[in-house]
Amino acid sequence: MAVPISQMWTVATYVLKQKLKGRKQYPLVLMLEPLFRCNLSCAGCGKIQYPSHVLKMQLTPEECFRAVDECGTPTVAIPGGEPLLHPQIGEIVEGLVARKKYIYLCTNALLLKQKIHLFKPSKYLTFSVHMDGQREHHDFSVCLEGGYDKAIEGIKEALEHGFRVTTNTTLFDGADPKSVRAFFDKMMELGVEGMMLSPGYSYEKAPDQSHFLGRARTRRLFRAILSNRRLNWRFNMSPLFLEFLMGKRDYPCTPWGMPTFNVFGWQKPCYLLQDGYADTFAELLATTEWERYGTESGNPKCANCMVHSGYEASAVNDTFGSLLGLWHTTRAMLFNNYQDPSALELLNEPVRPVHAFNPLVQIDAHSTEETPV
Repeated sequence: MAVPISQMWTVATYVLKQKLKGRKQYPLVLMLEPLFRCNLSCAGCGKIQYPSHVLKMQLTPEECFRAVDECGTPTVAIPGGEPLLHPQIGEIVEGLVARKKYIYLCTNALLLKQKIHLFKPSKYLTFSVHMDGQREHHDFSVCLEGGYDKAIEGIKEALEHGFRVTTNTTLFDGADPKSVRAFFDKMMELGVEGMMLSPGYSYEKAPDQSHFLGRARTRRLFRAILSNRRLNWRFNMSPLFLEFLMGKRDYPCTPWGMPTFNVFGWQKPCYLLQDGYADTFAELLATTEWERYGTESGNPKCANCMVHSGYEASAVNDTFGSLLGLWHTTRAMLFNNYQDPSALELLNEPVRPVHAFNPLVQIDAHSTEETPV
């Protein structure tokens, strides 16, 4: 099982409490960004464009604790930037573990061997290692030759010390489904607890704009990858979200499901878009014009988004929204091979090199056909 029963129970009871209280907008995971600074310059990243004075900013442990207490979610993801660059990251994690929050510390693992002594193994702490596929594809994505090997070393070090370890994979246009599936086999062989997947989001200021996926292309890619899957693959995600990526389900975006707190405050409306900030979580919920965002809104910035930070909370909401949703989730957990002969044919199609140019595509909100920009 990719997630411990104690964690599943904590999340399930939390969501059910929100349902019983009649709350339609509630957070599921807090995206806590203690800094934007990073030791990589990934071409698809939307954070590296900040000026140097912003990259020097960082949250204090007290600011992190206050945001976590205010939000009240059982799960906290700590992305960045690279969190291991924060000089007080050990203190921050220790304080969140003391609050019995389930923490996913997102890292490229370049510093993990060096910093591992700052942490203690706990069921509440998981290192979520950024891995974008096999060696060639990963190194290309993170713009660092040898990045894959260093990340593997970090994973092995964490596992040897008894830590929970997952991987976090972002896929862009040009990804080879066969290679991704082989990567899954490798991660299971290493012994990681589970894997997370998401298509890349088309950040406006990312240096590389040619490799972001449109919605129809996303569904095609994930259908090829996730159909006819190995029985030993473990995913640390909602099974209904994976079906969403495959095109088997359609969900509205719930951007409040994974709110973001960073050095500027509570970010409107989500982890991916920056349309202002609020001073408190209550203000974020009350003052954000949520109807302006999501696929149905007509907002062009949202047209191609299928990222987990916007849609996995939607899938979890579906699970606990009705008996039918719970049944769909149970069935997806038990019968997840997804036999699909036509998807096997997609694996044999020629793949463009990862550096080949492909124009970003937009699609109509009610269509599955893509229209080149």
